[in-house]
Amino acid sequence: MRPPVFFAATADLAGPVVVLGGPEGRHATTVRRLGPAERVDVTDGAGTLAECVVLAAEPGVLRLAVESVKTEPAPSPTVTVLQAIPKGDRGELAVELMTEVGVDVIVPWAADRCVARWRGDRGLKSAERWRSAAFQAAKQARRAWFPRVGAQAGLAEAAAAVQAARLAVLLDPDAAVPLAGLAVPPDGEVLLVVGPEGGLSPAEDQALQQAGAVPARLGPSVLRASTAGAVAAAIVLSRSGRWA
Repeated sequence: MRPPVFFAATADLAGPVVVLGGPEGRHATTVRRLGPAERVDVTDGAGTLAECVVLAAEPGVLRLAVESVKTEPAPSPTVTVLQAIPKGDRGELAVELMTEVGVDVIVPWAADRCVARWRGDRGLKSAERWRSAAFQAAKQARRAWFPRVGAQAGLAEAAAAVQAARLAVLLDPDAAVPLAGLAVPPDGEVLLVVGPEGGLSPAEDQALQQAGAVPARLGPSVLRASTAGAVAAAIVLSRSGRWA
């Protein structure tokens, strides 16, 4: 059984001993009930992973001896999902699935036909839930590189992201070309655009395609907005060499 993964700042992984406190320490000692001699991995979420052994456990604090430190190179190509905001808790589900699959950047998109709207304090709380979902899922998936959840995007930001990507794909169940048939670049950014379950507005479809997005379908079935991003990312990652 693989050891659990916890998070610590990069500077905290530089020495021979790591001290986990705060929420991570409480989870390790109170929920996981870890004790001396047990194995634990600690990452900074930016490529560094320290393999550790528990020295001592107190309520809320875990002291770890660092046995070895590994550094993983940054993922290439990077995979970004421009995710139309689903209603209810389906947004957090989408973030969890995409994080487990290996998506690097998740951008919440306020598409025209989204039922959910992020405004004011409610919007800030929703964004924080997405970030928390990504953080917890990254530890569960044992990722050394944690995904970044970007700021909410409108159509202008979405079109700019499409233009900046090495390959931008607009997921469309009616597209003539399958996603599996597109050539995946060896580096740079692959951007996957997931629209709302009500579909894109004509203005959005036109703007994104004019910016360079290539329409492509996933398969014979139509997926929910909360699952399409993870499935599309899995197809791209399996063909990029990152899953080799």
